[in-house]
Amino acid sequence: MATQSSNGNTRTEKDSMGEIDVPAEALWRAQTERARQNFQLSALRFPARSIAALAHIKAAAAQANADLELLTKEQAQAITAAANSFSRTPDLQHFPLDIFQTGSGTSTNMNMNEVLAETVRRNKGPNVHPNDHVNCSQSSNDVIPTTIQVSCVIALQELWLPAIMHLQQTIEAKAQSLADVVKTGRTHLMDAMPITMAQELRTWSTQLHHCQAHVNEVCERLRALPQGGTAVGSGINAPREFRSKFCEHLSARTKQQFYPADNPFAGIAGQELSLQLAGALNSCGAVLLKISNDLRWMNSGPLAGLGEISLTALQPGSSIMPGKVNPVIPEAVAMVAAHLAGSYQTIATAAQQGNFQLNVMLPLIAYHLIESIELSANAMRALADQAIADFSVNHERLEEALARNPILVTALNSVIGYNEAAKIAKRAYQEQRPVIDVAEEMTDLSRTELEQLLDPKKLTRGGIPGASD
Repeated sequence: MATQSSNGNTRTEKDSMGEIDVPAEALWRAQTERARQNFQLSALRFPARSIAALAHIKAAAAQANADLELLTKEQAQAITAAANSFSRTPDLQHFPLDIFQTGSGTSTNMNMNEVLAETVRRNKGPNVHPNDHVNCSQSSNDVIPTTIQVSCVIALQELWLPAIMHLQQTIEAKAQSLADVVKTGRTHLMDAMPITMAQELRTWSTQLHHCQAHVNEVCERLRALPQGGTAVGSGINAPREFRSKFCEHLSARTKQQFYPADNPFAGIAGQELSLQLAGALNSCGAVLLKISNDLRWMNSGPLAGLGEISLTALQPGSSIMPGKVNPVIPEAVAMVAAHLAGSYQTIATAAQQGNFQLNVMLPLIAYHLIESIELSANAMRALADQAIADFSVNHERLEEALARNPILVTALNSVIGYNEAAKIAKRAYQEQRPVIDVAEEMTDLSRTELEQLLDPKKLTRGGIPGASD
C-alpha cells in the first residue's frame, strides 16, 4: 500500500526489497521506480506499438485467467478495463524505462503490471496486485517475446503491408502512363540496349513483391506465440489450458489470428523469427535504395547529368547556389535504407544472445523491429507520393541519347557478326554520330533495313531483330 510522503511531491511504495519514493502522480510503483533510477543510459524507450501490444497481452491474460477461475470476474474486468486505454492510445509518460535495461525486459513487464494495478486502485476497483493478479500465469520471459511478436504482426498488417502495396500500385500506374517511352538501358552505369520506362519501373515493383512475399511468410510464423511457457518454456505456474485460452482472447481483441507455439521453449530461448523479419526488412531497404538511386541518377543534371526525368521541386537545394534543387526524397529514403541495415546488424547480434533458456537482449530487439517497420513504411509512402507519382519525363533528352547510343548496333550481330558490329560502334562513338548513319556507310544494308533492325522500340521486345514475330 502506498503512503504519501511528507513533502507532497512523492509517495512511498514498498516491494520485496523495501521502501522507495515514487513521484506522487506516477502510475508506476516500486519496481518500476528502481529500474528508472538504475537504467539511465539513453533517451530510447519502448515504442508506443510495443506498449499497446503489451497492454493487449495483459488484458487477454486476465480474461484467460478468469475463464480458468484464477482471477475473479471483477478482477479480470478491472484489469481489462485498465489495459484497454493503453492498448488503444498508450500514454507513454507512464512507461519511462530505458530500452537498455535488464535483457529480459522484466522491468517493462513490471512497469505495465504496476501501472494497471495502480489504475485499478485509483478507479476504486477490486484488490489487484501487480504480480499476483496482473501477472498471473505469466513471466517476463514469455510476456516480452510475445510482445515482440504481437506488436510486429499488428504493425506489419496495419502499416507496412498497406505501404508496400501502395508503392507498388503507384509504380504500376506510372508504368502504364509511360508504356511507350523508350530510353537507353544501362549496365555497369554504361549505355546498354534500350528498354521502356515501364519495363524499368515494373522491375522495381517485382523486387518489392519479392520483399512483400518474404515479410508475409515471416509474419505468419510470428503468429505462433510462446505465451504460457512462463519462466523457461515449461509453463510452470500456468494451467495447461491457459495458452489456448490466452490466444483466443488475444485474437478477438486484436482482430489478428494468434495461436500457441508448438514449442514455447524455442520462443523464449531464441529470437530467430525476429532476425528473419529484420532480414526481410533489410532486403526491402536494399530495394528502396536501388529505386532511390535510380531516381537520383535519372534526375541528375539538369544539364550536366542524365536529365532523363525531373522530380518535383520540393525545396531549395543549396544555401549558397541559387536555383539549385536536389532529389531530397530519394536521398532521405536512401538514408532510411542505411538505417535499416544498421538495425538488422543490431538485431543479428542481439538474436545471438539466447543463453540456454532465455534471450537477454529482448528490449533492444523490440525497439529496432518496430522502428524498422515504421521507418520503412513511411519511406515507401514518401517515395510513392513525393517522388514517383508525379515525376515528369524529359522526352527530348531520352530520344537524343537513344539515337546516339552505339550499343544499338548489338541488333546487327545476327546479320553482320559481332566483330563488324563492334567496328561500327567504336566509330559511331569516336565520331559522336548516330549509329544508323555509320552502319549505313559500313554495311550493305539499306536505310530502310537499318531502320527496321535498329528500331529502339522493337528492340525492347527482345528476340532476334528482323526475324518474323
